[in-house]
Amino acid sequence: MREMDFTFAGRDGERIFVYKWCPEGKQPKAIVQIAHGLVETAARYRRVAEALTANGYLVYANDHRGHGQTASSLEEVGYWGEDGFNASVDNLAILTGIIKKENPGLPLFLFGHSMGSFFVQNYLTKYGEGLQGVILSGSNDSPGLALNLGIAIAKRELAKSGARPSSPKLHQLSFGAYNKGFEPARTPFDWLSRDEAEVDKYINDPYCGGIASVGLYYDLFCGLKETYKKKNRQRIPEDLPVYIFSGARDPVGRNGKGVRKLVRSYQKLGIKDLAYKIYPDGRHEMLNELNRDEVIKDLLTWLERQMTIE
Repeated sequence: MREMDFTFAGRDGERIFVYKWCPEGKQPKAIVQIAHGLVETAARYRRVAEALTANGYLVYANDHRGHGQTASSLEEVGYWGEDGFNASVDNLAILTGIIKKENPGLPLFLFGHSMGSFFVQNYLTKYGEGLQGVILSGSNDSPGLALNLGIAIAKRELAKSGARPSSPKLHQLSFGAYNKGFEPARTPFDWLSRDEAEVDKYINDPYCGGIASVGLYYDLFCGLKETYKKKNRQRIPEDLPVYIFSGARDPVGRNGKGVRKLVRSYQKLGIKDLAYKIYPDGRHEMLNELNRDEVIKDLLTWLERQMTIE
């Protein structure tokens, strides 16, 4: 695998950092564009990129606003500026355009994990045409009234302190709650994976695991509410293949309940090619789980099937 990087101008002119991973010694047969999760970086997807490029896929993954190399400094990690949710979704679409221009005619799959999966869900309501397929990892459907509560709390925090400060209260409501199912826990991030080495790598990465800003949480919650509106979801192309996978003990997907609800929602929308898998005992980051080889093999099998469908 060959690795390179570049930047592009985002929706508001901001510099967006992108990793590009290329197959070694072969022409790519398709492209996978990756959208990473909250308070992590695209660099964490090198391992899945190794598997994808070994099988002939070209991989692009950008660091979102307020994350990784796109953030202007470590101090700016977790703050994504005004209207950051919508801007991040628009930036994914801008990158899609760049990818298509660089690789005319190659099929393109869009992969989103966790927060990235929510970006992708929103993306599909605006830019869903022209994709070969979509993969959602560590995702969820609408949490209902809990989302309204989160917006109300974030709005109060916003009025009190502004958008830039970090929000321990909102962090505790999300990340803190996620770990409750794993007490007594070795770390605050045991909910990510059963693989302790992977959890430790996340904790020791200065770009991962921080406390996001008030503005980020507010934008995220409001963006989710827009995503889940029926009138918006009805814009998702019915002929777009979708693959959803999750761990059975992933608190983001409500231990599989939210994932099954998402599947039912997409079925009601008439999405014709819809597949999903929930891995027993798996936690949030299935690509970093103990059975990650199985997960990646299943992903490659789904991708190959989409490549053979006329």
